[in-house]
Amino acid sequence: MRLGYIIIYVSNVPNTVAFYETAFALTCRFIHESSLYAEMETGSTTLAFAGNEAAEMIGLKVLPNDPKAIAAGWEVCLIANNVAAAYEYAVAKGCNPVAPPTEKPWGQTVSYLRDLNGCLVEIASPIAPKD
Repeated sequence: MRLGYIIIYVSNVPNTVAFYETAFALTCRFIHESSLYAEMETGSTTLAFAGNEAAEMIGLKVLPNDPKAIAAGWEVCLIANNVAAAYEYAVAKGCNPVAPPTEKPWGQTVSYLRDLNGCLVEIASPIAPKD
């Protein structure tokens, strides 16, 4: 088994795609003609957004993401070579800062933001493999 997709249910798929293109310089792979599903180019695992209505259509009940509430118990982690620059760029493009870039004891730099839906996004440096 392998991880293929991360799907985040959001209130407005096209707005979320535009936000991720602007704040994180990701590219949209496609948006379904219904505007209820989209995929971003992110490497081997696909980051996708689905409308809250899509969850209802298939019989799922989800707690909507809310920028005014406490963040849900998950995050999306995006890898960047220059975490500080990516963090500042994302904040300038509308992300809400949560924690600025900090170097961790294991040598990785991490930062946290919230997107327009209130979803937690980590921007982190690659973890160097141990010999």
